[in-house]
Amino acid sequence: MTRTWLPASRSLALLTVLVGWMLAGCRPEPAALPPIVTPTSLPAVLTVMTHDSFSLSASVLAEFEQSNDARVQFVKAGDAGTMLNKAILARDNPLADVLYGVDNTYLSRALNEGIFEPYDAPALADLPETLRLDPENRALPIDTGDVCLNIDKAYFAEHGLRPPVSLVDLAGPEYKGLLVVENPSTSSTGLAFLLATVGAFGDPGYLSFWEQLAANDVLVVDGWETAYNTEFSGSSGRGPRPIVVSYGSSPVFEVVYAATPVDEPPTVAVVSDNTCFRQIEFAGILRGTDHRALAEAWIDFMLSPVFQEDMPLQMYVFPVNPRAKLDPAFQEYLAVPDRPVAVAPADIEANREAWINAWREVVLR
Repeated sequence: MTRTWLPASRSLALLTVLVGWMLAGCRPEPAALPPIVTPTSLPAVLTVMTHDSFSLSASVLAEFEQSNDARVQFVKAGDAGTMLNKAILARDNPLADVLYGVDNTYLSRALNEGIFEPYDAPALADLPETLRLDPENRALPIDTGDVCLNIDKAYFAEHGLRPPVSLVDLAGPEYKGLLVVENPSTSSTGLAFLLATVGAFGDPGYLSFWEQLAANDVLVVDGWETAYNTEFSGSSGRGPRPIVVSYGSSPVFEVVYAATPVDEPPTVAVVSDNTCFRQIEFAGILRGTDHRALAEAWIDFMLSPVFQEDMPLQMYVFPVNPRAKLDPAFQEYLAVPDRPVAVAPADIEANREAWINAWREVVLR
């Protein structure tokens, strides 16, 4: 038998090829890469324009976002008047989907400018008619708050002086130099109190009343913070004046936020007939929103007990939904006026600037 031998170089080459084939046959197939998952949708973003005092508990906000697979973005736009101006200027290209915080002192202007879309929220059926100031439901009531005189109880007890129980009392000589108020041209609280005097005394009767207050050494400051926390003797400011224009809820917060626990508030609100002005704050869906359904859901949420019960300790305002329950401190210490002063929103819109300017001439001249 004859054998044929390959040269050594060719044998080595053949061996290399055979080993390569063997290794190739044993090599595992490459692992398949995981598929690339592209989200079909991201959470919708609802933009809500508010005044600077807006506040909401994180847990309450999370409840809405989780229930609606959405994220809420808040745009704080100054005080109520400044916020409304921004919304009006941007009505053709709205800055938000919903606006919250316009009150009854500016309501007619908001409605006349046509910035809202109507929405007949189901919860409206349960609200008092006195709060539903827009028959077309473009602006829906969310909360209320009463601007009232507040009294330092200790001062009057120590001086054996009867506290005032009416606006007329404030002009009495026994109260000379005791009252501090906010400027209505720079403070919504001051504007509400000015409107209380307009409603109580009429026009021009309110100017005669303010002339008496000016002669009685009323102190006018720019805003609530200075009035209550610096000039008022019944608060942490420990100022010299025992009567201040504040809120019907202020005595409750003297208990809730007292540095040292107290059994009762050191202050009291005057809630006699025709002494307080009731502010009502509204929310509305801005015309041109791209998230109409989500905006409706947000309005419904603001009117729900969950949101309504969170407001008092967040923003010092009170529910419009009768099913919302108040914190026990409010149930015990809150005084609510039975007959606050009423001024029609249309009258406020027509005369607001004239009333302020006439007040300025009388009080700040």
